[in-house]
Amino acid sequence: MRQRRIAYKLTLMFLVNLSVVFQAISQTLSVSSPDSAVVFTLQTTQDDLLYSVKFNNAPLIQASRLGLRFADSPDFAGRLSVSEVERNTVENTWEQPWGEARFIREHFNELLVKFDNAGINLRVRVFNDGIGFRYEGAGKGIAPISIMDDLTEFNFAQWQQAKAWWIPAQSWNRYEYQYSQTGFDKIKRVHTPVTLKLNENAYVAIHEAALIDFAAMYLEQRRPGVLKSMLVPRADGTKVKAKPDFVSSWRTIQVAKKPTGLVNSRLILNLNEPNKLGDVSWVQPGKYVGIWWGMHLGKYTWGTDGEHGATTARTKQYMDFAAEHGFDGVLVEGWNKGWDGEWFNNGDVFSFTQSYPDFDLKEVTEYGARKGVRLIGHHETSGSISNYEKQMEEAYALYAKHGVRQVKTGYVADGGQTKWEQDGKTVFQWHDSQPMVNHYLRSIQLAAKYKISINTHEPIKDTGLRRTYPNWLTREGARGQEFNAWGSPPNSPEHTAILPFTRLLAGPMDFTPGIVNLAFNGLDAENRVRTTLAKQLSLYVVLYSPVHMAADLPEHYEKQMQALEFIKAVPTDWEKSIALAGGVGEYIVMARQQRGTDLWFVGALTNESERTVTLDFSFLPNNKAFQATIYQDTKEANWRSNPYALEVIKRRVDSQTKLIQFLASSGGVAIKLEPLQ
Repeated sequence: MRQRRIAYKLTLMFLVNLSVVFQAISQTLSVSSPDSAVVFTLQTTQDDLLYSVKFNNAPLIQASRLGLRFADSPDFAGRLSVSEVERNTVENTWEQPWGEARFIREHFNELLVKFDNAGINLRVRVFNDGIGFRYEGAGKGIAPISIMDDLTEFNFAQWQQAKAWWIPAQSWNRYEYQYSQTGFDKIKRVHTPVTLKLNENAYVAIHEAALIDFAAMYLEQRRPGVLKSMLVPRADGTKVKAKPDFVSSWRTIQVAKKPTGLVNSRLILNLNEPNKLGDVSWVQPGKYVGIWWGMHLGKYTWGTDGEHGATTARTKQYMDFAAEHGFDGVLVEGWNKGWDGEWFNNGDVFSFTQSYPDFDLKEVTEYGARKGVRLIGHHETSGSISNYEKQMEEAYALYAKHGVRQVKTGYVADGGQTKWEQDGKTVFQWHDSQPMVNHYLRSIQLAAKYKISINTHEPIKDTGLRRTYPNWLTREGARGQEFNAWGSPPNSPEHTAILPFTRLLAGPMDFTPGIVNLAFNGLDAENRVRTTLAKQLSLYVVLYSPVHMAADLPEHYEKQMQALEFIKAVPTDWEKSIALAGGVGEYIVMARQQRGTDLWFVGALTNESERTVTLDFSFLPNNKAFQATIYQDTKEANWRSNPYALEVIKRRVDSQTKLIQFLASSGGVAIKLEPLQ
């Protein structure tokens, strides 16, 4: 009997002690958005570090794992005890030197959670338009650490009926895919941003912000309804090599009741640090033309083993056209040695300082200066990073010497991997691996030294770093216009109705709009532009970029002067931008105010389905009338058989006007609004 009492007491003491331990590691903390609509809750348990999210009092993300796995130290995951909690509220407005909006409101509640002996902190910021959270190393010393896995998951509460828009990750063509629209269950391995419609009142986009010295994140569905964060590996299989005081990129959850709310979100920008470059008045938005589309059509060649496009004489012709019509610059691709032969498979052949004999850099830049037109430089690396980095500073210095202020860089590489020479060996790195993340930023920082802005093609995805480095003007990072020239299939009619709700949530895109010779191989050919002429004009308003190309050939514009007039008039730098209406993959209506003026522009486009949309002009100032110049599809227009049917009308509008607007199949409308006296 006495032995039973002792056993009972020991059991009771064990249970009491276990309860104390469990209470120590089972803790719950919450932080909400300033408007209380978005709530992030953190919970520690014996086995896991978990979070959940509510939106408008409804579960959005159920208990989901957080954490990191290391090569040579314990995981940052379960059995954690909170040692310290810091809370903060930030509310301010900051000004962009250029952008889709001049002033950005930054308002969030912050939670910083520190854990006993973990060496990792968790920082959470909750905005009215979503959430950002990241891991911050709290370790000291200089000994490097190796991160092997990101344990973060997104366990959606209402995934069974959800719709998803996504492109595949870890695939050969980087980000250049048409979007799939599927149920949640069809998601496999996808890039971010990935956009979800959970129900009629909940749209979500998962992405990341401020990606610096870290591996990019993609998402993989391993269990139904759960997307797991995956880090792009380095060549040796390690995901991230870091110092003990590292910070990860922010994992972001944008949330809105309507899809336009995602477009109007500034979450990604707000999670980046302020401008580090100081005076950036030398960074100039604008529009350009270029020796580019002719190569994609097969009229010219990049190398000299055909009808060489980048000649001194042709560049001057393009500069004449640019000067006559008010374009700021002329892009010239194929001017430098290396384009002949097998450059696609061997980027080591490129020189970034030596031009072909038929191109004189000094002559064309001086000619352009007299015309008020700048040369826009071009560096195609073909994914040979070591070759480029050895020449990069000398190449930027050469451009700066000749007054070149913008450079388009390219990283075409089959298989999605780039080539590096390290310790006498050749290694290959994914475009979005940590070494490449660092290379892309290194190119931006070095370009800033020479007051050069960069437009990156075949890039790392945008994560809002244009706030910190405003010379990172724009980038590609999606399927652009060139696929219409030779892609099989070319871009679908819904492609540009998906981009604003997906890829462009990350940041600006150099899509190269403005093709006016839509059926260059005939209306029945596979390779043609699957839009109406009016839709091509609408892209200048709908698809944001601080530098836009008038992508077609000068001789084609001379046959479509009405369309050219709008392209000349539309700016690329904005005071305000507002997504007025839309549905993902269906249609969108955008309004933008030109920076520093009273001029507004509206663009709307649709997918394969013709439709009527209501253009609500309540965004205009009260008690002020505007003349609307409307470039629209005619009633007979459609992209298949009558894509050029464009009419231009004028009418008076004000803030009370609601205009019923027809959009043809894969059509659009572009409107210039000028205040009346």
